[in-house]
Amino acid sequence: MTNTGREPRIQAVVFDLDGLMFNSEDIFHEVGETTLRRRGKQLTPELHSRMLGRRAPEAMQICIEYHSLSDTIDELLQETRELFEELSAVRLAPMPGLQRLLDHIDEHELPKGVATSSGRRYLEGILTRFELHDRFDLTLTAEDVTHGKPHPEIYHKAAERLRVPTAEMLVLEDSHAGTTSAVSAGAVAVSIPNRHSRHLDFGHAHRVVPQLDDPLLLQYVSGNSRKSPHRSP
Repeated sequence: MTNTGREPRIQAVVFDLDGLMFNSEDIFHEVGETTLRRRGKQLTPELHSRMLGRRAPEAMQICIEYHSLSDTIDELLQETRELFEELSAVRLAPMPGLQRLLDHIDEHELPKGVATSSGRRYLEGILTRFELHDRFDLTLTAEDVTHGKPHPEIYHKAAERLRVPTAEMLVLEDSHAGTTSAVSAGAVAVSIPNRHSRHLDFGHAHRVVPQLDDPLLLQYVSGNSRKSPHRSP
């Protein structure tokens, strides 16, 4: 946990998507295991860690290079998408505390956004399925940036579009790459690692909490927001 002294005033909150808002990383992990098992390979912890938080084509390229696969990126993308759709139809679910945190942020009148390494069609499908699309003021996807996480571009763009200083934007991430993106952008990064990422180093995060409705995170949002009774308007 980074000691930053005086806490910044929070003017907006931006969420990552996979593994942070939804349990999709559980499904992606199973998809990766199945895809590589078909080729006589394994999804090692090292390979999985390298792929976490990356845009899909970049993750596939890492996988191809790691195992010297003869597949193209497009072939792997098609296969993994089909597997993901089959599994997610029955297993995809919000992460614990998501609804409570969204309600808490709304109570404090903070704008919210989603900034994901996944594609727009995928993002909108999930948010629409769980009736969350209209709750966000901003959505940014892989198609909206030139450089994927851990590059800071997506969070610079989020702050610009939300019209808040990057240093006063709270970013919630579950991966090392995503946290690095947020920190490099100058945002306030709070990491909520999931079971696939909690072994990684999050020492650069502003805070690390176990789940989305952790009391410390709820207090942090309410104590540093624009509506906080402890702050002047």
